[in-house]
Amino acid sequence: MNKPASRCGTIAIVGRPNVGKSTLLNSIIGQKLSITSRKPQTTWQQILGVITVNNAQMVFVDTPGWQSRPKRQINRQMNRQISSALGYVDAVVMVADAREWIINDDKVYALFEEIPCRKILVFNKHDRISDKKQMLPLIADVQARCKFDEIIPASALRRDNIEVLIESTGRELPCRPHQFPDDQITPHSQRFLVSELIREQLIRGLGEELPYTVSVVIEAFRESSATIEIHAEIWVEREGQKGIVIGAKGSRLKSMASAARVDIENLLQRKVFLRTWVKTKNKWTDDLDALNRLDLNR
Repeated sequence: MNKPASRCGTIAIVGRPNVGKSTLLNSIIGQKLSITSRKPQTTWQQILGVITVNNAQMVFVDTPGWQSRPKRQINRQMNRQISSALGYVDAVVMVADAREWIINDDKVYALFEEIPCRKILVFNKHDRISDKKQMLPLIADVQARCKFDEIIPASALRRDNIEVLIESTGRELPCRPHQFPDDQITPHSQRFLVSELIREQLIRGLGEELPYTVSVVIEAFRESSATIEIHAEIWVEREGQKGIVIGAKGSRLKSMASAARVDIENLLQRKVFLRTWVKTKNKWTDDLDALNRLDLNR
């Protein structure tokens, strides 16, 4: 019996901020790749996750939340990340909140409306609606105005209907060789994933104080047979922000770094020694050279 032809395709995950795109990617892959928080704009650049089911390999691209009025260079770069991802897709998965469809959802849909590819809408967070029949008018309204091939109510957090989404996404991928080994789940380097895990804890630990003016650069990544030593530089925009990150006698930074170290050890499956420094990088969110160092200027 002939083996079925290999199929492979790239699927962009798009949506406005805070609708659960990153949680959806993690749920699809079955492992944490994209960092999450309750704050919008946690994702800054494309995060790739790969899943291979039978003969079909799906390369999902998590993207930043679309911003209708980007004010800084970093915000404009995030929007470019979305446009870049949509430039080479075989399918698009748009994520929206199951409780509402707003004008910014229309703006996101307009980004890929004319792209000739399979389009799937995921109405995420449907677990927060007790009576699912309440969703029917919203689904009917969107179906009447937008050309989606399929609309799937789901919960990325609880993995409701995730298998349905995977089957739907892989159904019409083009016949082509797989791009990655079948057991690979991401092409991102360990250094990149580590920097993201540290940034996640900074976003969560700093609350509303500095979530979008803090970034992380890995300065050293030294491996031995049993341990990994990591040196991370944390950027803030103003000198006065260093104290906010460090906290009284270093307590806040120590707490956030400790939480990040646990996540990193879970990722790398080795003992990790993490050292962190806080450095002032004036107005780095508007500095193209700084964004280039973070690989955000693309």
